[in-house]
This record gives sequence, structure tokens and C-alpha cells, in this order.
Amino acid sequence: MTAPTSSRRVDRARLPVARGVSRGSPRPGRSSGTPWLYLAPALVVLGGLLAYPIYQLGLISLFHYTQAQVSGGEPTTFEGFGNYAELFADEQFWQVLLATVLFAVACVVCTLAVGCALAVLLTRVRAVPRLALMLAALGAWATPAITGSTVWLFLFDADFGPVNRVLGLGDHSWTYGRFSAFFLVLLEVVWCSFPFVMVTVYAGIRSVPSEVLEAAALDGASQWRIWRSVLAPMLRPILVVVTIQSVIWDFKVFTQIYVMTGGGGIAGQNLVLNVYAYQQAFASSQYSLGAAIGVVMLLILLGVTLVYLRLLRRQGEEL
Repeated sequence: MTAPTSSRRVDRARLPVARGVSRGSPRPGRSSGTPWLYLAPALVVLGGLLAYPIYQLGLISLFHYTQAQVSGGEPTTFEGFGNYAELFADEQFWQVLLATVLFAVACVVCTLAVGCALAVLLTRVRAVPRLALMLAALGAWATPAITGSTVWLFLFDADFGPVNRVLGLGDHSWTYGRFSAFFLVLLEVVWCSFPFVMVTVYAGIRSVPSEVLEAAALDGASQWRIWRSVLAPMLRPILVVVTIQSVIWDFKVFTQIYVMTGGGGIAGQNLVLNVYAYQQAFASSQYSLGAAIGVVMLLILLGVTLVYLRLLRRQGEEL
């Protein structure tokens, strides 16, 4: 009679160990600080590269800070939100902001259209043309912005550009008019931006089950109907990512505008916020106004980023 009793005691003693519970292990609801230890080096680097410069940018925007203060000829005075009041009272700032928003929207729409169309095309061609198109697109993506801007500026040059010769436009200057200059910059921005959309959307299309596409084709759906009714809803999380990232990138365009329009075009007709901030800070030595423009851009892009994260969170909950 004693043997079964002792065996039951042994089994009960081993039961917690079999279930993976011990006295020294942390409880399920209690999180340890180990993940933060792994993230600490990255957080320190990000804090030094991002937090401190942003702090200095906001600090400069609250003072009267010009070349006189930089050289030490005059003391720095606290302005509070005076620089922002001066900036918001400037009519040119609102014109540049509107031009920046419209230009960014046009770039995003064209980039998404070209990238998605070529992504669908990649699924329709054979291996060799697909490889050639991928290499050409990645080459455009890898080209530095200043190099691509210079090449596009040469292609549309009024004297030596081949585009005017092919189209028979003579010595037409694409950078003289406001809309033609924006159109030229838009072409270059789309050229260097669509590969990211193309590769990302193509990867998403390849993950869609082929049976779904074959069923839609057997039902008589056209390619446009398949994209609108089948692919686009299934690729919605990917499209959200590429759209928001394109908005952020195109809203911050600087190199293409500065190089291709000579610093903002004739009389500043092609200014965007980044170039406008550069002119205020370095050309006019109004460093505080340039910093205020930078803070405004930061807040706008931060709002876009928060919307981006919110959309991703919703997509994650739905999926």
C-alpha cells in the first residue's frame, strides 16, 4: 500500500516541471527588460542622430538668429513664436506650400500608376524581358538624384537636347515656364521612384494565389477589372505602404528642383518647401525662418507618418 502512495507523490512533484512552470521563472504577465537592452544601442544612435538635431532646429526657430548672431556681432534674442507668425503672414510661404502639396500629389499619383502598371507587366512577360526590365528599373533607382537630374536636364536642353530634336520643338526651353519646369522635374522624380513601387507591388502580386486570377480570367474579367476588383483589394496593405512612403519622399524633394530649375526657377516660380527653407536659411541668412520652415515640414510629415501607422494597424487588425 505504501508503494502507490509514494509514486503518486513523485508524480505530483514532477507535474509542475512537466508543465514548464518553476518558482524562479517570471510570470506570464510580467515582461522583462531584456528586449530594451538589445534596443539600447540603436536607441542611443537614433537619439544622437535625430533627437538632438530636431531639438536644435526647434530651438533656433524660437530665436532671432541671423548672420549677425552667428558672427557674434549681435546678441541672440528670444522671439518665441514670432518667427512662425512672420512665416504664416508671408503670402509666398502659402503659395510655396500649395505648390509643394500639388507637386507631391502629382508625383505620387504618377509614380503609383507607372509602378503598378509595370508590376502587372512583369507578371505577363517571359523571364528574359522580365530580368531586363528589373535591371533597368533598379539602375534608375540606384542612380544618385543629382546625376539623374543632370542627365534629364541634358535630354531636355534647349540647344543640345535630343528630345527637342525628336519632337521638332527647336530651341524650346523646358525650364523657362513654370508648369513645363515642374513637369520636367516630375518626370525625373517618377523615373527614380517607380522602381520601388514596381518591385514591391510585383512581390505582392506573386504572393496572390494563381487560382484566384485564373478564376477571374475565366469569368471574362479584363485586366483592368482584375486589378480593380481582385488585386487591389488583396494588395491594400502594400499599396498603403508605398503610397505613404512616396508621399514622404516626394514632399521632401530638394535636389531635383534645385538642380533642374537653377534653385527654384525664374523669380522663385518653382519653389518647394525644402528649397524655400534653404533660400531663407543660407541665401538670406535668416536661419531662424529656415528652421521654422523645417519644423513645419517636420510636423506635416509627422502627421502623415501617424496616419501611415494608423492605417497599417487597421490593416493588421483586419487581416
